[in-house]
Amino acid sequence: MAQTYDYIIAGAGSAGCVLANRLTASGKHRVLLLEAGGEDTSFWIHFPLGYGKHFSNPEVNWLYQGEPEPAIGNRRIAQPRGKVLGGSSSINGLVYIRGQREDYDAWRAQGNGGWGFDDVLPYFRKAEDQARGESEYHGVGGPLQVSDHAEPHPLCDAFIEAAQACGYARNDDFNGATQEGFGYIQMTARNGWRCSAAKGYLRPARKRGNLTVVTRAHATRVLFDGTRASGIDYLQDGVKKTASAAREVILASGAFNSPQLLQLSGLGPAALLQSMGIPVVADMPGVGANLQDHFNGRLVYECTEPITLNDIVHSKTRSVAAALRHLFTRKGLLNMAASYSAGFLRADAAAQSPDIQVGLGLFSFDKLSDGLHDFSGFYSAVRLLRPESRGTVMIQNADPLQAPLIKPNYLATEKDCSVLLAGLKASRQIMNQPAMRRYIVRERDPGDDCVSDDALLDHIRMKGGISYHPVGTCRMGNDDGAVVDPQLCVRGVHGLRVVDASVMPTLVSGNTNAPTIMIAEKGADLILAQSSH
Repeated sequence: MAQTYDYIIAGAGSAGCVLANRLTASGKHRVLLLEAGGEDTSFWIHFPLGYGKHFSNPEVNWLYQGEPEPAIGNRRIAQPRGKVLGGSSSINGLVYIRGQREDYDAWRAQGNGGWGFDDVLPYFRKAEDQARGESEYHGVGGPLQVSDHAEPHPLCDAFIEAAQACGYARNDDFNGATQEGFGYIQMTARNGWRCSAAKGYLRPARKRGNLTVVTRAHATRVLFDGTRASGIDYLQDGVKKTASAAREVILASGAFNSPQLLQLSGLGPAALLQSMGIPVVADMPGVGANLQDHFNGRLVYECTEPITLNDIVHSKTRSVAAALRHLFTRKGLLNMAASYSAGFLRADAAAQSPDIQVGLGLFSFDKLSDGLHDFSGFYSAVRLLRPESRGTVMIQNADPLQAPLIKPNYLATEKDCSVLLAGLKASRQIMNQPAMRRYIVRERDPGDDCVSDDALLDHIRMKGGISYHPVGTCRMGNDDGAVVDPQLCVRGVHGLRVVDASVMPTLVSGNTNAPTIMIAEKGADLILAQSSH
């Protein structure tokens, strides 16, 4: 017999944890939360620098791979996604960036009423427990702990000073009145420990009797009674189980797994589904389309002083000292986000707002999976904030355990290449200022002899990476290509919503975890408002 709940949430990642908390708060609704991964019990999940341990760990990571593409040297680029309570908020780089006012106003202008910046700011504030206190742009008392790094770092100070020497403003709050400028970033952590969505939202909610959390539960299909979603099938320890939803089924499985689950359930491009023997519930060509991510060019530097994470990792003495410092003071490089400081600038002269993010990483590597370099090193990551390129996520067959086919289509437009190239040059100009030069032995990669546009673009294509910010594959809108409407209801059917990063029409200008949590906060209000009618 299938158990019946008011709401079934597929995916206990950033969005799913928020939904589980908000939908159970009143005590009125019975909620089932399904998570394909396990409990977030690993020490390394909660230890800030632990993200380095999760990049290739199948226990907490789906370990997806993008398809090889000519524009990136026919490489397969890793596509890590969290497979654990908290999802990617349990394994990400902890950076707290919301994006720009213009991003959300653009969503509203595309027909998504209620999603302009003034509409979503209350949800950012509601989510936040800001260490700096409450203000027009920030909230306190929310589930998500947001803090500054415990102390400044000489490389970051030099980086900000060098940027100012190039004419860029200093900015001490990228999530305030304006994003433009250079400064220190904030992180989703407090007192030396990560604040994932599982810790902030799910942990208190699990004390409620009306929430059921089932881990190692892989959702395989949304069930329909005609065009109404009636429940969900899932696999647990190889056993097929079914749960029924009296009100709604909510997909919160992310930009890869939500479109995959829709397609497996008969919602997607009809020809694709028919070719795989999946009965078509609704012909929706937009499911799995519109994939976007931030592509990065990277500049690697050898440092004149042993003040980088590389030095700690490759020295037993320094490692012990750093561990003790973290233990007793919660300071040092073991308590840092993936970027310690950053800047937002306009590389394209016609840009109305920043189109490039430059992040300073206090470590260096060729591939994350290969470990850190054995020299003192750091890097500058130059991120294309608003790519024009669009990719796809499609099922390969009707097997729900088969990874989807991810075709990102990076650097497919001339503008993406030109803006990223201009951003790389701007970053180099900053690094060549006296404040930074004193810390640089040399540029290791691509090296000072790489100067022409063609050579730099080739470097980006052959060695560039991504920010692991996939969005857009269940796009919100009112046109025929949209998957959900502005209430996040799946178009053409009933009782089914998608509430996660996949609904973003366009990628926000910055990291995606804070916006995903905001989407779930607003999504929960939309769901509860309908339940009261």
